[in-house]
Amino acid sequence: MKTKIIITGGTGYIGSHTAVALLESGYEVVLIDNLCNSSINTVGNIYSITGLRPKMEIVDLCSKKECDEVFNKHGDAIGIIHFAALKAVGESVQKPLRYYQNNLTALMNTLDSAVKNKINNFIFSSSATVYGQPEKVPISEQEKTKRPFSPYGNSKKIGEEIMEDLTLVNKELSIISLRYFNPIGAHKSGFLGELPTGTPNNLMPYITQTAIGLRDKLFVFGNDYPTKDGTPIRDYVHVLDLADAHLKALERILNGQNESPMEVFNIGSGKGYSVLDVIYAFERVSGQKLPYEITTRREGDVPELISSADLANEKLGWRATRGLEEMVASAWEWEKKLR
Repeated sequence: MKTKIIITGGTGYIGSHTAVALLESGYEVVLIDNLCNSSINTVGNIYSITGLRPKMEIVDLCSKKECDEVFNKHGDAIGIIHFAALKAVGESVQKPLRYYQNNLTALMNTLDSAVKNKINNFIFSSSATVYGQPEKVPISEQEKTKRPFSPYGNSKKIGEEIMEDLTLVNKELSIISLRYFNPIGAHKSGFLGELPTGTPNNLMPYITQTAIGLRDKLFVFGNDYPTKDGTPIRDYVHVLDLADAHLKALERILNGQNESPMEVFNIGSGKGYSVLDVIYAFERVSGQKLPYEITTRREGDVPELISSADLANEKLGWRATRGLEEMVASAWEWEKKLR
C-alpha cells in the first residue's frame, strides 16, 4: 500500500467508485459515512471488485466529537477526498436549512480535524452549479461563480470560499476543488452504481427505474427551455472517468505539482446532451420504449451547462473517455443486476 487516504461520503455513488480507483492504485482507503443515503453493503461490493476491503467508519461528520475522534484515529492519513454532502437540487430548494447545516458543518468539521492532524492534502467534491446561470457555454474556470439557483449549489460555492479563506492563513494546506458536471453510469462489474433512496432526483436512475418497472413513467421537467428541443442540456461524464479525475487530482498535490494553494478544475466531457437525447440513447441501448411525460420546470434548474475541461486535460492529464451510450448501458446493467 502506498499510503492512507480518507474518503468522506465513501459509500456513496461517486465516493465508492473513487475508492475502487484508489485501492486499485495501491492506496489504503478509509471510508467515512453516516449511511443516510447509502448502504453498508457497498463495502462488500468494493471488496468484490478489488479483492481489498477498505476500512469503514460509520460517523456523522456534523458531530464535532465524532469527527475529531475518527480523524485522531486515522491521523496518519496523508490525504482526504471529501464527498460527504446532501446533493438533491430540488429537495434543497424545499429544505434549505437542512442543506446548509449538513453540507457546511460537515465540511468545516472535516477541515478543522484535518488541520489539527496535519492532513494537508484535500480534494473537494464541488459542482458546476457554482457557475449559476452562465454567461456562455462551454464554461471555463475563468467564468465567475455566481449565486447558484439552489441551496445545494450554494453550499458548494460557500464551501469553496471557506477553503479559499483557509488556505490564506494555513500555508501548509493544498486543496483541489473539482467542479463536475453530471455524473452517470456504473462500474462495469455491475457491483457499484447509483442507488438513490426514494424517488430519484437525477435523470439516469429515474430512467432505469422506470424501464425496470419501479416507476410508472418518467417525468421530464420542462420542454420550454431555450435549447434545441426545449429540454435542459447537460454535460454527462461517466462515473469511472470522474473517479479517475479524483485520483489524478490527489496525485497532483501529493507530488507537489499544484501551482497555488487552492486550484479548481472543471470535470466534464465538453459535450452537451438534452434530456430527450439521453432518453433516446437509453431506448437505443435497451431496445425498449420508455414511457415519459412532459411536466413543468423544476426549481433550481438552468437551461444549459457544458464544460470546458481543457484545464483538467492540460494540468491533470485527465480526459473523459466514455461516450453517452456506454454511460447509459452501464447504468442499465447495474439496474438489472439490482433487481
